[in-house]
Amino acid sequence: MTPLGQKLRRMRAERGIALKDMAAALKVSSAYLSALEHGRRGKPTWYLVQRIIAYFNVIWDEAEELQRLAEISDPKISIDTGGLAPEATELTNRLAQSIGTLSEEDLRALVTEVRRRAARS
Repeated sequence: MTPLGQKLRRMRAERGIALKDMAAALKVSSAYLSALEHGRRGKPTWYLVQRIIAYFNVIWDEAEELQRLAEISDPKISIDTGGLAPEATELTNRLAQSIGTLSEEDLRALVTEVRRRAARS
């Protein structure tokens, strides 16, 4: 599941909206919307994100959050470390090799640390 997928599922559940009803309103298939929620589809288009925002009738902070989550929800990311420090290549390779074995606690800790260090830059 992607960060956007998790948020969409939570919003649907809070509002009691069935996946098929939301899919019909957005003019996408139920299969596509399910795959988007589960991280089996790539990052949605800007246009679809705007339709999702309008569908849920959210504004300001929540709309910005949906846009931000869409940006970080590509389940098939590729990282080019060419021209970066050797540690960047090592980090991406180690993460690629071990991401499937890390616990949710470990993943949260890593994400928190990366966010903290990126904020300093």
